[in-house]
Amino acid sequence: MDLYELSGGRLGVIAEEAEHHESPSSTMNRPTRDVSSFQRFSVGTNESLEFQPCEGSTPSTTGADDGLDDDDVFKEGDTEREIDKTRNLLQGKVAEMENFAGHLEEIFLTVEENFGRQEQNLEQHYNDVLQTLSQRYDERAATLEEEKKSKLEALYNQLLSCGQALDASKELIETAQEIYRSQDKRLFLKAVTPAIQRIEEFAKEETDLTLSTSLEFNTPPPDLSEVKTMMDSINVVPAPSAPVINPQMPNSASQTSLRVCWSLFSDDTVEYYELYYRPVLEDTLADSTCTPYVSKVKVKETHCTVTDLLPNAQYELWVTATNTTGISPASEKALYMTVPSPPMIKQRECSSCPEAAMIRWESGNANPVDSYTVELSKMGTDGTESGVTESIVAVPACQCLIQLQPGRRYLISVRAVNIGGPSDRSDVITVSTIGTFFHLLEDTAHPCLSISEDGFTMFYGDEELPISAMAFDDSTFTRCVAVLGDLIAVRCRHYWEVEVDDGTEFRIGVAFEDAERNSYLGANSSSWCMRHILTPTRHKYEFLHNGWSPDLRITVNPLRIGVALDYERGTLSFFNVDLEQHLHTFFHCHFQNYVYPCFSLDNTGALTVHNSIEAPEYAFI
Repeated sequence: MDLYELSGGRLGVIAEEAEHHESPSSTMNRPTRDVSSFQRFSVGTNESLEFQPCEGSTPSTTGADDGLDDDDVFKEGDTEREIDKTRNLLQGKVAEMENFAGHLEEIFLTVEENFGRQEQNLEQHYNDVLQTLSQRYDERAATLEEEKKSKLEALYNQLLSCGQALDASKELIETAQEIYRSQDKRLFLKAVTPAIQRIEEFAKEETDLTLSTSLEFNTPPPDLSEVKTMMDSINVVPAPSAPVINPQMPNSASQTSLRVCWSLFSDDTVEYYELYYRPVLEDTLADSTCTPYVSKVKVKETHCTVTDLLPNAQYELWVTATNTTGISPASEKALYMTVPSPPMIKQRECSSCPEAAMIRWESGNANPVDSYTVELSKMGTDGTESGVTESIVAVPACQCLIQLQPGRRYLISVRAVNIGGPSDRSDVITVSTIGTFFHLLEDTAHPCLSISEDGFTMFYGDEELPISAMAFDDSTFTRCVAVLGDLIAVRCRHYWEVEVDDGTEFRIGVAFEDAERNSYLGANSSSWCMRHILTPTRHKYEFLHNGWSPDLRITVNPLRIGVALDYERGTLSFFNVDLEQHLHTFFHCHFQNYVYPCFSLDNTGALTVHNSIEAPEYAFI
């Protein structure tokens, strides 16, 4: 089956089938079909993805025209819903088949590439064998040429020796004949004796009539062991080369697992891979013999998911490849990280106002994380989650100021993010923007003060501590028994209420963060406060800033005091909540820096802060 028909051409087939079944000639002779009528598909081994129209058609939309009653109309509606449902299922199947076709196409291309590489390897082996045989032929031909030359030289020398012997014998025969024919006896006797001596000497010389060399050539069997080895190597698989482990991909991990991938940049045949991994412990010394335990996983693919790991931990990984010939060298080691543990939101340090919320949390991870993601969703009036979640990503620190809509309730959670991916979300907290919300800052409290567990009530006990037993630092109040509130740093309108006892002397107001810790609230230029003083004759109230207060008399002692802070107007107002009575307003405060709620007790007693309250209408008139 041509893969193009299944992948690249499948959309064309669908279009052709649709046009064929919706052609004018076909619609003239059959009832009108609804545009949402579905088609079934089939995939054969030798055919493309085809669509065939289902039998039947969608009924007319008007039951009256077809003589149908109401029950038939409802049945038509059910049928249409079934058709839509089946069509959606078919669309899902088509998408699955498209993905499968794409996968087959990738496999087809991979097989083609592997075949091309194998063909190149075979051709290379063939050329190497031919080259080796050619070298052996040239070497053997040169050896035979040398042997031929030496044999011919030996035969030539023997031939020269035979010629010289023949010339000498011919000369002796001719000399003997001349002496025999001589008529002068005196000359005959004189020449015959030397001639006989020469003949006797020649006769004594032995002439070698055997061949000086063999006519057969020395032809030892050729050494084709190298060629045999090369021929055998065609069918012998070499040991794999070292794999290359890939760097960690984003979102490739969970809290307890890692997905690891690697590659082979060669044509090696591999039966299986072995992935080794171990945790990287920062407190393990380089020369320590107590190294982490190395775990191993055996897989056949070039990827693996390692499980049962520690959250937000670094792991060192390497991989080897194995086939029938042997094991490859190990790859270079790579560092992977699991997903962090969920952060822990510090509710005592979270604050809000009608326009924003400050969320603080702890990482909860030993290793640093890359960033954090804050997720929030609105709550409905019935207390249910809206289902739409907004995300604030790439938060670098463990706190985030979020802009919100007034008069709403939100569900907020945090995720920690590293290269492996995001953690599970933290415990969800509910944040309200109905009013201002904050806790008392314990690290600013005078040592004589006690803060309740919920962070809204302060106590000044009867027991006096000696100065030597008091622990002071730069942020705690030393002279004034006071504490600050963790008001969110947003320049808008803030409102909170303070519940007091009739017999408690107190100071409530606002102060800059760097207000003098060895001074009383209202006695300097960095704080504004309302002060209650018990005198033998009456309750006295002062509204202090920089040590000065207007002369005011309050006839009804307020037991619940409302405080309204308006950054835009630069005002700070106090109210008797029970009577909805305005007590005093500081104008032109010029809050150049952010201010914090401040609370002080001048004698034993308690004071409770009420916040997350909607400001009454009279607070910001």
